[in-house]
Amino acid sequence: MSDLSKRVRENKKLVDRRKELSLEDAVAVLKKLKPAKFNETVEVSIRLGVDPKKADQVVRGTVALPHGTGKTVRVLAITKTKQSEAEAAGADLVGFEEVIEKIKGGWTDIDVIVATPEAMPEIGKLGKILGPRGLMPNPKAGTVVSANDVGRAVNEAKAGRVEFRLDKTANIHVSIGKASFDEKKLYENFAALMDAIKRARPAAAKGNYIKHITLTTTMGPGIRIDPNLAQSMEVSG
Repeated sequence: MSDLSKRVRENKKLVDRRKELSLEDAVAVLKKLKPAKFNETVEVSIRLGVDPKKADQVVRGTVALPHGTGKTVRVLAITKTKQSEAEAAGADLVGFEEVIEKIKGGWTDIDVIVATPEAMPEIGKLGKILGPRGLMPNPKAGTVVSANDVGRAVNEAKAGRVEFRLDKTANIHVSIGKASFDEKKLYENFAALMDAIKRARPAAAKGNYIKHITLTTTMGPGIRIDPNLAQSMEVSG
């Protein structure tokens, strides 16, 4: 038996797929899993009781995870008037015409694009390049901001602001950290995400809003979390 197969089998023994746990217990199980040879990402998958086909039941928003995602986020700021502010806030690349031309040539080696409104007419022409990669700036995602807010938006993107969005199967998938994070950091990141999703509940959503929650690592088995307990969590601070 290979080391990979042995690790997978041992990890599966630690998880009862029929049982829903509190977040504390789920994270405790996750920390007992035998790790892969790299720092795995920890992801939450949430099934919502909404109809994604209906425009008034779309769930989308952003949340600043208190401990970030553990990933180095490369931020591009596209602005005419606030380039020095974006640079001071830590943007990895700042510009206007030159970066737009670079993207037109197919360059997309960036994680987040922050833009000011005057740049959007030109950026809008790049939809076929940026859209499929999830890079198109959007006010709802906090990536189209007023000139005075460029620094803040760059700071938040670098610090771990993530976007959540309902997919076609009524699920939301969000990374909340790395397997190397301690239990407290994972708990607090999850609590912040859950609070944001509850706040984003559409007025048209009826009945049970959060149906299923699964916590997993990149290579690990899914650990079920009790949605009722998760919804009663409070964000510290």
